[in-house]
Amino acid sequence: MKKIDLQSWKRKEHYEFFEQFDEPFFSFTANVDCGDSYNYAKKNGLSFFALYLFESLVAVNQIPEFRLRIVDDEVIEYEAIHASSTIGRTDGTFGFSFISFNGDFAVFLKELKAEISAVAACDGLRFTENMMRADVIHFSAIPWIQFTALSHPRNFKRRDSVPKITFGKVIHENNKALLPVGVHAHHGLMDGIHVGRFLELFEQGLQKYR
Repeated sequence: MKKIDLQSWKRKEHYEFFEQFDEPFFSFTANVDCGDSYNYAKKNGLSFFALYLFESLVAVNQIPEFRLRIVDDEVIEYEAIHASSTIGRTDGTFGFSFISFNGDFAVFLKELKAEISAVAACDGLRFTENMMRADVIHFSAIPWIQFTALSHPRNFKRRDSVPKITFGKVIHENNKALLPVGVHAHHGLMDGIHVGRFLELFEQGLQKYR
């Protein structure tokens, strides 16, 4: 990781402006074409959740702004960003997980499966030390809702700069499969153009499966 020199940083004024806000986060929701990867997962007996979580991390790690965090009043750029995702249980509750980013899907899938099993084997939130890490994206999946907007609970007593990405229920219409995606991010660290770039790269990743 490296510390950003605020005095020479091109976002210095943007950061200083939005960092003073009570709520510096902004959000977008959009539908991403996921037909190729959705069909590929179904045909090959793969978890579509695992596939799109992996591709979202691949996209995130290509965009420097998504790797920026505010740590102890400094802006830090991490070399890699990992997944901190909610995992549902059969009883309707959920627990937190941590999955390291790895460019090899097979390695990523193995760790994800282990985390899913660990969440299923316990009760409560499973709030571990990894849940406090800054070098993550907070992921959620809501596969029951074709949402067009969403909000997140926030604790304004604690400084937060970790982006949140949420996936909804796949929409099947006009011979297409669309995945609702919500992105919640700190405006001092990124703008709409960076969210747009993430959505573009994410969609490209989902379209490479045949």
